[in-house]
Amino acid sequence: MRIVVLAGGLSMERNVSLSSGTRICRALRARGHQAALVDLFLGLEGYDGAPESIFDAPDGLCGDFSVAPEEPDLDAVRASRRDKSASMFGKDVLRVCAMADVVFIALHGACGEDGRVQAAFDLLGIPYTGSGYLGSAIAMDKDLTKRLVAPYVTTAKWRALKYTADEIDAIADETELPCVVKPNANGSSIGVTIAHTRGEVAAALTECLHFGAQVVIEQYIHGRELQVGILDGKALPAIEIIPKTGFYDYANKYQAGAAEEVCPAPIPAEWEEKLRSATETVFRVLKLSVYSRADFIVTEDGTPYFLEINTLPGMTPTSLVPQEAAAAGIGYGELCERIVTSSLRARKEGRA
Repeated sequence: MRIVVLAGGLSMERNVSLSSGTRICRALRARGHQAALVDLFLGLEGYDGAPESIFDAPDGLCGDFSVAPEEPDLDAVRASRRDKSASMFGKDVLRVCAMADVVFIALHGACGEDGRVQAAFDLLGIPYTGSGYLGSAIAMDKDLTKRLVAPYVTTAKWRALKYTADEIDAIADETELPCVVKPNANGSSIGVTIAHTRGEVAAALTECLHFGAQVVIEQYIHGRELQVGILDGKALPAIEIIPKTGFYDYANKYQAGAAEEVCPAPIPAEWEEKLRSATETVFRVLKLSVYSRADFIVTEDGTPYFLEINTLPGMTPTSLVPQEAAAAGIGYGELCERIVTSSLRARKEGRA
């Protein structure tokens, strides 16, 4: 098939997305597909050939890319774009996506995981991978997700609020400690803080203003961090995350060796069953499709506290869903292939 692997974009997870997209593109090419990597925001600005020729371009326009420890400079990315239009779609992006048999969406974060790209593709009749626009939009909103799934799974107490800098001290004074402060619509643990003091709450709220005026303040649950991928509606083996320092933040997620990742997780069978059931329940309640990854904290008594679900989980060399799939006997190339075929089937049957 002709496949556009759409990555990059303009979110704080841009670099993670490019790493995922590069690996996906090469895996699909190795399986005989005419796959090409395209940056959502920059498009084909640096490509001299005709747009339709990208499917025959050497190495599918992939370069050497790894995730840097620091977050991307989005102002620099904006400034580098020759096309200064306000469109999220860069030069010739929609044109080449319309030429493809399917678009593999390897975007992460607010630019691509929030349903807007999916909605545009639905309107244009462009088939794509993963969940549809509505489930994607809901899952990106941590507060709305919790509101919908709280009747069905256990989740920590939380509150969502919009605020200004002038309100930070008052919010910090009334917040129960310890807590977790996180932007309402970010991923990759960007902007997330575990706060043990009023001062740490205030600092976290100040930082979160950079990511929008809405945050989720969540009860801190002490336990083991376990995550569960899902493929074709069925849970994969759970994976346990053990950071060597701190918690599973941006740096620990994407720097090799920064965290120990054990899959299958060394947990009792009844814990695994509870995690499987909770993951599949959230997947169904939010009407997601094809694949995703849910995050949990499991307490000593085996209670899984649902944190959030990611509709476009990372596919980088250190990402978790590929490790879980491997534990189930599914190699990386086969995983990418199954995401494509399952997505096309779901779109055809109107299930996504």
